[in-house]
Amino acid sequence: MNEIQTPPLTKKDFESDQAVRWCPGCGDYAILAQTQKKMPSFGRKREEFVFVAGIGCSSRFPYYMNTYGFHTIHGRAPAVATGVKIANPDLSVWVVTGDGDGLSIGGNHFMHCLRRNMDLNILMFNNRIYGLTKGQYSPTSELGKKTKASPFGSIDYPLNPPSLALGAQATFVARTIDRWQKHLAEMMERSYAHDGASFTEIYQNCNIFNDGAFEEYTGADKFNNVIELKHNEPMVFAKGTKGIKLEGSTAVIVDLEKSSIDEVLIHDETNLDMAHIIANWTTHPILPEPIGVIYCIQKPTYNEEMVNQIDAAKKMRGSGKVQDLLNAGDTWVVD
Repeated sequence: MNEIQTPPLTKKDFESDQAVRWCPGCGDYAILAQTQKKMPSFGRKREEFVFVAGIGCSSRFPYYMNTYGFHTIHGRAPAVATGVKIANPDLSVWVVTGDGDGLSIGGNHFMHCLRRNMDLNILMFNNRIYGLTKGQYSPTSELGKKTKASPFGSIDYPLNPPSLALGAQATFVARTIDRWQKHLAEMMERSYAHDGASFTEIYQNCNIFNDGAFEEYTGADKFNNVIELKHNEPMVFAKGTKGIKLEGSTAVIVDLEKSSIDEVLIHDETNLDMAHIIANWTTHPILPEPIGVIYCIQKPTYNEEMVNQIDAAKKMRGSGKVQDLLNAGDTWVVD
């Protein structure tokens, strides 16, 4: 009998029938379009993908993906996604969150999900503002940010998501930008291929409440302000005219029209010390903004270890029954 060949999936197959309700011009549209376009390339059924979100503009994402999904509660998407992955380890589970949802009320779940190395793909849409609730400053808003909630300027120091992820022992940390569509697709592919917790920060423009927050990385001078990290390649930017070298543990810019390429640092995404240095460039007034894979290593995942532990327990004690467990130990009767 001839096997029936099904046609490969396309972007349209991943588009749901729900009307997309984001503000016109929002950066979320670009991320959604690239996600719908990229998913078919993984060669899996739609039923094998699950998108889990919390609360916020970004968290409407599961409605617009023609896959399984959950729109959960504020900050708890990693916890729900963990349950999904443990219950069905064969699923490709994606967490969509924002800088408010993921780093404020959800900071604890975010941190421990990375620490445990759950095999989840976390996409954090960072627009440095609370968009859904109309423009309050968020955990990543810059110092002095003036909003309705901080009319005299925020006095909070902003969180640095990649640094936080590295401190939480994440095994994959990357950054990309909503308007860098090709690069965004590459980071999604790297995230999908990583066996473990992958964290990708996406700079996403909120054109209503924080328009132009990343203009220097998307405008005419973007190549002078952004450095694209590539494993085992020299750290160069500004169309190859500038590079980065280390003086001690301090990164400095090298003018390659006056200096040799041999002075330039080679990016090693497996080097944790270097990853910490790179992640902290974000706060530097002169150094270019790093995008790409900052850090990537392999180590056992929580979900794999849990399955192994359960299998070992079954071999030692047998499968058992829930009722037997409930009846074990001391019991008593209340008259």
